[in-house]
Amino acid sequence: MNYESIDQVRMPAVMRCHAGDTVLVALRDIAAGETVEAAGETVTVGAVIRSGHKIALQDHAAGDPVIRYGEQIGLASAPIARGDHVHSHNLKTALSGEVAYGDFAGPQADTGAAKLGSWRGYRRADGRFATRNEIWLIPTVGCVAPMCEMLAREAEQRHAHAIATGQIDGIVGFGHPHGCSQLGDDLSGTRDALAALCDNPNAGGVVLIGLGCESNQLDAMIEHVPERSRSKLRVMRAQDPGDEYDRANALIDGLVEELSGLEREEAPASALAVGLKCGGSDALSGVTANPLLGRFSDRVAASGGRLVLTEIPEIFGAESSLFARSVSGEVHDKATGLLNRFKRYFLEQGQPVSENPSPGNIEGGITTLEEKSLGAVQKGGKAPLVDVIDYGGTADKTGMTLLEAPGNDAVSSTALAAAGATMILFTTGRGTPLGFPVPTVKVASNSRLAANKSGWIDFDAGRMLSEPADDVDEDFARTLLSIASGEKTASERNGQRVISIWKRGVTL
Repeated sequence: MNYESIDQVRMPAVMRCHAGDTVLVALRDIAAGETVEAAGETVTVGAVIRSGHKIALQDHAAGDPVIRYGEQIGLASAPIARGDHVHSHNLKTALSGEVAYGDFAGPQADTGAAKLGSWRGYRRADGRFATRNEIWLIPTVGCVAPMCEMLAREAEQRHAHAIATGQIDGIVGFGHPHGCSQLGDDLSGTRDALAALCDNPNAGGVVLIGLGCESNQLDAMIEHVPERSRSKLRVMRAQDPGDEYDRANALIDGLVEELSGLEREEAPASALAVGLKCGGSDALSGVTANPLLGRFSDRVAASGGRLVLTEIPEIFGAESSLFARSVSGEVHDKATGLLNRFKRYFLEQGQPVSENPSPGNIEGGITTLEEKSLGAVQKGGKAPLVDVIDYGGTADKTGMTLLEAPGNDAVSSTALAAAGATMILFTTGRGTPLGFPVPTVKVASNSRLAANKSGWIDFDAGRMLSEPADDVDEDFARTLLSIASGEKTASERNGQRVISIWKRGVTL
């Protein structure tokens, strides 16, 4: 997709996203019989059109392609007249199974994006920088998950002064229900994800708590934690003799003392590691919030930083522009292989690959997975695709890494943190209070959501419809660098932080 040709002209009622589009997108509710103007043409609307929904700009016969973003978002399932509402009743997906991709065409040119300024972070012994200096309590198994969460809550109260004065940024317990009654790749996936979380730079110290008899044994899991992070681990088994709470509290208190002397220092933009995520998209996500992230992503890549993109099912139908940015044939082949492997994951379960979008997405105006994906992939801008990693893997290359994980908010965001992201940019058109292990920046696609849920939202990308793009871009960059430097996100202030493991196998 050529995002440079997206029409950024602000229109009071409708927007045409690309010169080749056959539909318009309503920017406000439009009454039946109202005439709207776009691209020098007037269209009389045949029925009430809610904000975010699509209007036909031309007649379509059944089977004709419907175009948005300059790309096909599906096929007309019935005749569509100019001015008609275009949605689930007359538009269907064209996606099916696996795809035979063409050969790698060669790397694309540099984006030419401006570099970002510095920020203030915590330098770790291995040279990486963290956006937070926290203590994480991680259970190996669900049996001790409530214990970890309770210990963390009590420790935050006990060390409230150290947190209030910035000696540490927080103490958080991340419960999950897994780690036992799992087999094979399912068990190893849980182990790998938890081990990778232990390696995240934002965890200055980790108290790793096991039960003792679980399948996900502590010793085996520690072997999968990268060597650079093993020194920050403090380990205990709840079944060992003695009071488990006293032992855990002693480990936490010792880490607070060790970490309290660390101060933020100037960090280059190349030290940024940013995860990219969509959650509860609406039809404006691909017009405002995701392109805003895309331009910031280009600046991160130009500065030598790292980006991680996941939600593989939300790439279906929009992968060509992403894969064209591969830096080598090997990366291209790994990316196409991952996409087809993920489609097989759906098909082997007897599910269609196009089941997405969700009810909330549909309510917001998104009709097909192709439409959702074409909006979603814009988060990555034009940054070079430098690597493809499995679930539980680590992103360690400059540029954008594609990570194996599903679209579920909690599962994919946890995978981003496990891959090393120290901040997650999370766009949403519907809103959610939930946050994840690392600062999760909620970016609203529309100003109504930003106003109605100001306690959830960190940035209003709906401003893109009424303000100069350059001004919004610069404000966004300043906001993100401030958050990286310690300003709390809404989900951090609200204590909304969780992890979720991708469960793929049978349960014993």
